[in-house]
Amino acid sequence: DDRTHDVLGGLGKQTIIPVRLRDVEAWDPDLLKAKADRSLVEYYFTLSPVLPLYVLERFGCELVTYLDADLMFFSSPEAIFEELGDGSIFTTEHRFPDRLRELETFGRFNVQCQSFRNDDAGLDCLRRWREQCLEWCYDRLEDRKFADQKYLDEWPDLYGDNLVVSQHPGIGVAPWNVEESNLRMGDGRWRVGDQLLIFYHFHGFRQLFWRFVRLGTGEYGAKGRWIPELYETYMARLWPWNGLAPERREHRMNLGVLRWFSIALRQGDLAIGNRTWRGHGRM
Repeated sequence: DDRTHDVLGGLGKQTIIPVRLRDVEAWDPDLLKAKADRSLVEYYFTLSPVLPLYVLERFGCELVTYLDADLMFFSSPEAIFEELGDGSIFTTEHRFPDRLRELETFGRFNVQCQSFRNDDAGLDCLRRWREQCLEWCYDRLEDRKFADQKYLDEWPDLYGDNLVVSQHPGIGVAPWNVEESNLRMGDGRWRVGDQLLIFYHFHGFRQLFWRFVRLGTGEYGAKGRWIPELYETYMARLWPWNGLAPERREHRMNLGVLRWFSIALRQGDLAIGNRTWRGHGRM
């Protein structure tokens, strides 16, 4: 949007080329037709294949990588490109543990980190995905579809060796798989087993009110010795940027916020300031 565009442009970094949403919509007029019949978050999902395709075709890049906004990198992303190698498409699985296996009805893969090469397979994948999302992209399960995500299930059959599914244990760690990831701090670096943690997906992280934050771990029953410290690291980095401090933002209590607060408190899924909850239900 315009505000984000101006903030990024104001950083003065030559390596950042911000793109206005309205420019993408002018490039692909079918977006506005889809925008009229879906919610804001569903429109975000609809844009998932369109923006990478826009970057490849508009700027002629060799490769584009899509990242969710709620990721934090703890090590160099070079590991992603090493895994991709000469492949055309890169993606990551949810890696659900057995107790959460039923969640694969929402998709085997997670739309959090995808790379697309500017070649026949990469462009074909994006164009097909774009058509699917323009036709149907809603935040519900319906006829073996779910948002932008369930469409990825067919990629292994469609793209074969052109598709690289990440096997790196430090890529795609998230609340739904962290408990089996052997996450730990070692020698001042976050690690998953004997590999570096590349990025963590802070899915479900939400500010409730004032300095109270719901982490997003309780929904998946995530437990582990190092989880609180990981989230505290994230919050310490995030705090100066998003204006969470009470003097910077005004919050109103309502029934929805109270419900979230109550659930988070029961699940031990709560932070105050940049510290995770230390009371009952502690992870």
